[in-house]
Amino acid sequence: MIVLVLVLPLLAAFLLPLMPGMLRRLIGPAALLAVAGIGIDLATITFQQPVVLAVGGFLPPLGIVFQADAVSAVMVVAVALLTLLLWPWQGDDASVLDRKQALTLILAAACSGLAVSGDIFNVYVFYELAAVASYGLASGNNAAAKVAAFRYVILGGIGSLLAQVGITLLYFRTGTLNLAHLAELAPHTLYDPLGMSAFLLILLGFGVKAELFLVNTWAPEVYATAETRVSGLLAGLVSKLVLIILVRVLTLIFAMTEAHLAFLVLGMLGTLTGELAAYRARDVRRMLAWSSIGQLGMAFVAFSIPGPAGMAAGLAVALHHLIAKPALFLLAERWGGSLASLTGAARKSPIAAGLFVLFVLSLLGVPPLPGFWAKYLLLTGLAAQPAGLWWLAGAVVLLTTAIEAVYLFRVIGALYTRDDSQESQPAVNVASSGILAVVLVGAGLASPILAAPLDRMAAQLADAPSYVARILPALPMPPDSTMPPPGPVPSPDPMQPPGPTQGVTP
Repeated sequence: MIVLVLVLPLLAAFLLPLMPGMLRRLIGPAALLAVAGIGIDLATITFQQPVVLAVGGFLPPLGIVFQADAVSAVMVVAVALLTLLLWPWQGDDASVLDRKQALTLILAAACSGLAVSGDIFNVYVFYELAAVASYGLASGNNAAAKVAAFRYVILGGIGSLLAQVGITLLYFRTGTLNLAHLAELAPHTLYDPLGMSAFLLILLGFGVKAELFLVNTWAPEVYATAETRVSGLLAGLVSKLVLIILVRVLTLIFAMTEAHLAFLVLGMLGTLTGELAAYRARDVRRMLAWSSIGQLGMAFVAFSIPGPAGMAAGLAVALHHLIAKPALFLLAERWGGSLASLTGAARKSPIAAGLFVLFVLSLLGVPPLPGFWAKYLLLTGLAAQPAGLWWLAGAVVLLTTAIEAVYLFRVIGALYTRDDSQESQPAVNVASSGILAVVLVGAGLASPILAAPLDRMAAQLADAPSYVARILPALPMPPDSTMPPPGPVPSPDPMQPPGPTQGVTP
C-alpha cells in the first residue's frame, strides 16, 4: 500500500497523454481517489501501530525504507483529497491541460513520497521532484507569472544546493542517510559545530518550500501571479509536507537545544515579517501570500516546543492552515488586485463573502473554530516553557494576531461596502471553498473527539526511540576473531556433537 501511494499518481501522469477521450480526463482523479482510499486504510492501521517497508528486501540501513505512521497516513490522505479538490479541469487547449494535469499528479506523488520516506536521500529526491512540478505549474501563461516562476527556480536551486551540502556533511560524519540510523548515531557524531552547520544548511535549503524566513521571498510574487489553484496547492500542501520533513530531522537527528532555538527564532522572524508585510500590502493575493508566511512562521514556533506538546501544537497549526489557506486563495481568484476593487463584492457573491469571513475568523482564532484551538495549544505550550525567548514568542504570536485582525477586517469592510460593480464568483471556486468550510466547521465542532487522534499523532512524531526501534533490525555484533565466544557453541545439528570444523559461525 505504501508503494502504491507513489506509483499510482506517477503512472497516471505518464499514461494520461496516451489515454483516449473521457478516460484521459478521468485517469488523474481516479488515481487520486485510489490514493485517498489507501491513505485512509493506512490511517486505520498506523494509528495503532506504524508500519515499515524495506523495498527489495534490503534491510535498513542499507536499502530504501518507507515508513508510515499516523502523521504520514493523514498527510497522504490530505495530499490526495486536496489535490483532487484543486484539480485543473479546464485549460486553454488540450495540450496545456494535459501538462497541468500531469504536473499536478507528479506533485501529488512527490508529496506522498515526502510523507513516507525513511531516508533523507529519498527525501531529497522527492523534494526535487516536487520542485520541478511546482516550477512548471507556477510558470502560468502570462509574462508576470513566468518572471516570478524564474525567480522561484533560482531561489529553489540555491535551496537545493544548500540542502545537498548539508546532507553530504551528514554522510561524511556518519556514513549513512537512513533517518533511523542517523538518529542512533547523531548523539555521538553530530552534536558539534559541524553537525549544527549541517542542520542549518538542511533547514534553510528545504525551508525554501516551507516559506521559512530568509528564503521565502519567492512566495508573494508566485502566489500573486500563478493560478489560484496552484497557489493553494503550494501554500496549503507542499509547504506542510516539507515542514513535516524538517520536523522529523529536528526530532530524530538534532534533538538539541540549539536546533530547537533555530526553529523558534526563524519562526518568530517569519511570523513578524510576514504579518507586517501583509498589513502593508494593498493587493489581496499578495496579502494572503504574506499572511501564509506568517502562519507558517507560527507553525515553526510551535514545533520548536520540545516534546509531544510542541508536536500537537505544530500539527494543529499546520493542519488548520492546510484547510484555510487554499480556500482563501480560491476566493481571491475573482477578487485579486487592489483592495479598492473589492468594494461591494459581497452583494454579487454573498456566499463567497460569507465563506471568506468564516475562514478569516478561524485564522484569527475565534472560538469554537479550529484556529482557536490551534492558537490555544501554541500559546499554552509556549507559556509552559521557561521565561525568555519562549515567552517572547508568545508575545509575538499575540501581537501578530492583532495585526492580522486589522488587515483582514479591512478586506471584510471592503467586501460589504455598498457597490454594484463587482462580478460574481465562479461557482466551482465557491463550491470548493464550501467543502473546505464544511471540513473546518466540522473539525471545530468535533474538537473534543479529534483531541485524542491529534495527541496520538504528536506522540508518534516526538518518539524518536520508537521510530529507531521499528526501522532498524536487531543487527548482531561481529564476534572478536581473537577470542572464543562465551559459553557453549551450539552445533548446526543438535543430534551430533561439534566436529573439528564446527566452531564460531560468522
